[in-house]
Amino acid sequence: MANRLKITLKKSPNGRIPKHTRILDALGLRKTNRTVCVPDNPQMQGMVRKITHLVSVERVEEKDA
Repeated sequence: MANRLKITLKKSPNGRIPKHTRILDALGLRKTNRTVCVPDNPQMQGMVRKITHLVSVERVEEKDA
């Protein structure tokens, strides 16, 4: 079983510092209320930790078929 993170953009990136907007672009979050699923690994957790004030995060367990 692989764990994934379900990340939803809750606040607009307009007017944020460039580092945060680059992180959102790297995650594929460009519009408010959009959701992406990414692997739960240290790299993604570090990115999410920097932008916790803009997103909501949910851990999802995925079953291997």
